[in-house]
Amino acid sequence: MTTINRNRAALLAVVGCGLLTLRASAQTPPPSALVNQRSADTVEAARAASPHTPDETFAYFEDEAELALQQAIARVWDPERPREPTARKSWGHPDIEGYWVSATYTPMERPAELAGKPYYTPQEAIETFQRAVVGDVATDPAVVHYDWTEFGMDNWQSPIRPNLRTSLIVDPANGRKPPLTANGRAQHAANAPRHTLESRNLYERCITGDQGPPRVPSTQAVGESQIVQTPNYVLLITQVNSEVRIIHLDNEPQASDRIGSFLGYSRGHWEGDTLVVETTNFGPTARVRRIQEAGPNLHLVERFTRVEEDLLLYEATLTDPTVWESPWTFEVPWPRMDPPGLFEWACHENNYGFINVVRGAKVRAAEFAAEQESNQ
Repeated sequence: MTTINRNRAALLAVVGCGLLTLRASAQTPPPSALVNQRSADTVEAARAASPHTPDETFAYFEDEAELALQQAIARVWDPERPREPTARKSWGHPDIEGYWVSATYTPMERPAELAGKPYYTPQEAIETFQRAVVGDVATDPAVVHYDWTEFGMDNWQSPIRPNLRTSLIVDPANGRKPPLTANGRAQHAANAPRHTLESRNLYERCITGDQGPPRVPSTQAVGESQIVQTPNYVLLITQVNSEVRIIHLDNEPQASDRIGSFLGYSRGHWEGDTLVVETTNFGPTARVRRIQEAGPNLHLVERFTRVEEDLLLYEATLTDPTVWESPWTFEVPWPRMDPPGLFEWACHENNYGFINVVRGAKVRAAEFAAEQESNQ
């Protein structure tokens, strides 16, 4: 039996037993009710059973991590540094083609303890980066995850660098998202993953790669992109789900408001050395997993600028007055991948991984319903 047929058979079996046709209880459980309340005990048991400790894990990769640190801290990203002239394609457009990584250790929002501090000193940036790398290398063996390090795909194994910024958000000046509107708060809650199939993210369901737009940094092994240029188009290919964004550079009319898609409709133009991409027409079910409140009314402007030979600056401004009280902007420096290339992305295709997620959520939902009934 082929893999596709096995997956189809497994899915049909689950549908038959009712796991994927869940119905919300009289009172829909909040996301907090779907978390294993004994997860701490489970983690401690797994840690005790593991043949390795975090210290042993770190020791195994220590030499490799030390070399990666030396290379990274030699080139701290300073957003105010003068930018290098951008090379041009044969037809005159700036050359932003290549393989790039959007991973970072810089948080999207500025931590509360750094309020009023938009920049680190170079030494502070290096020390912050070093702490993140050490924590990443010394993976807790009780945490269930893919073994990115075995394939050289941990964040510290990429060419990312320390960043003088204390947050990716550069506007508002406090480094944090603007307040949500009442609709934004409702949308954020409505998009939370619950115990039904439909509530689970499209990325989790292998429908989209959840890599934008906008391109929001996330966990390891999901930040790789390839940019391909022609005189009339720019293609952005993301490793996750092998998605392709086609950015038109000509003057064709904007799509009708009645047409929407998961990735929206993108139009681009050049402003000096910067590719400016405007994206609208997000479909009604479009979501950005790490911007849970985002919805179909999002108006997105992205800017791609090659600021060094091996560094691309990505900037994104998000506007939706029905969700946020004001627009906001974040930026991420994308270092060039060396060696270049994208891995095949094989999603779980709705087999046991996703089935188990829904099964577990259903169990927690039933526990919540039983507790609510006993308290009446």
